[in-house]
Amino acid sequence: MTGQYPGAARTAEQLRQDLEKAFSFIPGRHKVNLHAIYADTDEEVELDRLEPKHFRTWVDWAKQQGLGLDFNPTCFSHEKSKDGFTLSHHDPDIRRFWIDHCKASRKIGAYFGEQLGQTCVTNIWIPDGYKDLPVDRLAPRRRLKDALDEIFAEELNPAHNLDAVESKLFGLGSEAYVVGSHEFYMGYGIQNNKLICLDAGHFHPTESIAGKLSSLALFTDGILLHVSRPMRWDSDHVVIMDDELLDIGRELVRHDLLDTTHIGLDFFDASINRVAAWVIGTRNTIKALLRAMLEPVDALKAAEQEGDFTTRLALLEEFKTYPFGAVWDYYCEKNDVPVREEWLAQVKAYEKDVLLKREV
Repeated sequence: MTGQYPGAARTAEQLRQDLEKAFSFIPGRHKVNLHAIYADTDEEVELDRLEPKHFRTWVDWAKQQGLGLDFNPTCFSHEKSKDGFTLSHHDPDIRRFWIDHCKASRKIGAYFGEQLGQTCVTNIWIPDGYKDLPVDRLAPRRRLKDALDEIFAEELNPAHNLDAVESKLFGLGSEAYVVGSHEFYMGYGIQNNKLICLDAGHFHPTESIAGKLSSLALFTDGILLHVSRPMRWDSDHVVIMDDELLDIGRELVRHDLLDTTHIGLDFFDASINRVAAWVIGTRNTIKALLRAMLEPVDALKAAEQEGDFTTRLALLEEFKTYPFGAVWDYYCEKNDVPVREEWLAQVKAYEKDVLLKREV
C-alpha cells in the first residue's frame, strides 16, 4: 500500500477487526477478497504449499459475519519474482513454483465456495514484463499460455470456484512490455471460458472500462471488475463517485449485467485512515449502482430506438439533479448503517481507541 497512515493491522485478527468496523458503516452484504499472503497460520509455509487449512480462521470468521470470500494467488513480492517474471519465466523451475502456487490457490478458492455457499472468484494477475523494449514478445506469452493451461487443467465445481485472468497495460518495471496484456487475456478467457478481469487502473489513463462491458458481455458468461481510481497510472486512489464510476454503474444496470458481474474494489491508499478508505470507496460504488437503478432505462431506450435524441438528452440531463440523496439515506437507514457522514465520527473514535494503540 502507498502511505504510512498509523494504525495498520499487523495480524489477521486485527485485519478482521478493522473489516468488521468498516462493514458496520456499509449497507448490504458483501465479500472479502483475500490474497494468498493473508494466510493465517503459525507455521511457515511457502506459497506453492498453501492449503485450505491455512485459511480456516478466515472461513470461520466469514461464516460468523455472513460474508463470502474471493481469492488471489500472490505472484509478487517474493524471491522468485524479483526479476519481474513468474508464470512466463524462462527458468522452468521458477515457472513450476508459480504454477504450483496458482494450482494451490484454486483449491483454496474452491474450499471457500464449498464452505460458505457463495462462489469464490479466484483471480490470477502476474507482474511479468520488461522495463525496456524486448526482442521476443511471443515466447513469454507462449510460456504463459502453457502455464495457464496446466493451472486450469483440473476441473473444479463452478458452483464453488470461478477462475479469472487479469490484464495490465504497463507497470513499474514493465513500462515497455507486459506479457499478460488485455488482448492476450481476452483471447485466452473467451477461448477457455474464464472470467476476464477489467481493472480500471490497468488501461490507458484516458481509457474507460465502462464501454468495454457491453462487448465482453456478448462473448463471455461473466466479467470480473476491479474498480479503482487511477491517477496517471495504476495508483489505486480511494474510489470517488466520479464520471467513470457512474458510467460503470450505468452500463451494468442498463444492460442487466449485475447477475453475471463480480465487482471488487482495489484499496492501495494508506495515506488516510484505512477503515475510512474502505467505507468511502464501497459506499460510493453502491451509490453509483443505486443512481443507475433509479433511471427509467426502458423510457430512455424507447426514445433512443425512436430516434428521439432530444428526449434522450433532455431526460439524461434532468436526472442529474433528481433527489438521489434521499433514496440513499433511506437505504442506509433500512440497513441500520449511519446516514451520510455520521459514520466518520465513529471511525475517528475507533482510530483513537484502537488503531493508534497498536504497536508499530
